[in-house]
Order: sequence, then C-alpha cells, then structure tokens
Amino acid sequence: MTDDDVLHAFRASEALLEGHFVLSSGRHSGHYLQCARVLMNAERAGELARALAQKIPRDIRSQIDTVVSPAMGGLIIGHEMGRALGKDAIFLERPTGTFELRRGFRLEEGAKVLMVEDVVTTGLSSREAIEAVKREGGEVLAEVALVDRSGGAVDLGVPFFPLIDINFPTYAEDEVPEALAAVPVTKPGSRK
Repeated sequence: MTDDDVLHAFRASEALLEGHFVLSSGRHSGHYLQCARVLMNAERAGELARALAQKIPRDIRSQIDTVVSPAMGGLIIGHEMGRALGKDAIFLERPTGTFELRRGFRLEEGAKVLMVEDVVTTGLSSREAIEAVKREGGEVLAEVALVDRSGGAVDLGVPFFPLIDINFPTYAEDEVPEALAAVPVTKPGSRK
C-alpha cells in the first residue's frame, strides 16, 4: 500500500478534515485525521492493518506476544493488528487520567508487546501507554501507527513504524497563525 493509497482511503472516507482543530496533544492544526471514519469499514481497516504489519521488521514481528493499544483512538486499529498478526489485542483506558489495563486484561510478566496507535503527533499518549505496559509487567518492543504527524521527530523510546508520515503543521496555543485563529475551534480528539 503506497502513501497515495493511504491518503486516498482517508479522503474517500471523509477522514481528512480541514478547519481549526485542537488535537489530543493540545496543539492546534488546520488539519485533522479522523481515523474512526477511515476504520469504520471493516475491510478497509483490515487492509490498513495488514499493510501496517508489513512495516514491522520480521525479527520484531516474530517476538510479539500481545498487541496493546490506548483507548479510544487505538482501539480499532489495535484490534485489526491483532487479527493481522494472529495475536490477542487488548487496550488501555484512563478511568482516572492514567492509562491502565481493566476489564480483566493482564499481561504475563515479561510479555513482548506491540503498541498500536492511530495517530502520533507529540508522542505523549504513546509514552504514557508504554509506561503503563511496563507497570503491568510487559515490555514494548515497538510501536506502529497509521499516521506519524511529527515529521519523523517523535522519540517514543522504542522503534516506531508508521504506515504514513504526514507533516501538517501544528501550533502551540500561543503560536496559532492569525488566519487559523479566525476559524472556529473544534476539539475532536479523545483526551479532555
């Protein structure tokens, strides 16, 4: 699957939005990738997951015991990655603001984990999720994501394999350009 194929899937599902958005990271952008829309079609979600699985080097892929994703954004792609890799897929939640396993999910001590996200911008959620896996006794071998919005700059502390790199500019609240500031703000992400 080429970058053009991935972008076509986002555009065709109306998942590439333009406006003024506050991302889950707190940064502002004129573009938003609503991965829930691109993943709402099960066949397309499976195709994206299979393409993403191919990005993982074979030596890492062969060690994975469990797929873990942070809720909400990583849930669907995490589940599809579990299917693509033939592994169980579980997810982390933030009932009190900190990621944790719930619903009877647990990791065996030393379990080798693939972290799966939908979009990575600053990597904050990913790093928090990786720390949660460590607290639960697992070891994150690598992370995959549908989209890397960091321009390749994000450091997660583990190898990172995005399906596509998209470098839409993002801005701190006090750096928002005048033209973007004039557009009404939408906050579509899952973090409050």
